[in-house]
Amino acid sequence: MVWDAEDKPTPKPLKLDMLGVEELRAFIADRQAEIALAEAEIQKKQAHRTGAEALFKR
Repeated sequence: MVWDAEDKPTPKPLKLDMLGVEELRAFIADRQAEIALAEAEIQKKQAHRTGAEALFKR
């Protein structure tokens, strides 16, 4: 999906200084999980693209 700049969700500003140590660790863990999901999606899309390119090069 291609997003226009206007359609792209904007993250809410965070006030990390208001969070405690455990809350910050949980925040980091959540973001790392999101990054892992994004990286898995990238791998899936690259594999799909590679397969399509191989099909059309025949």
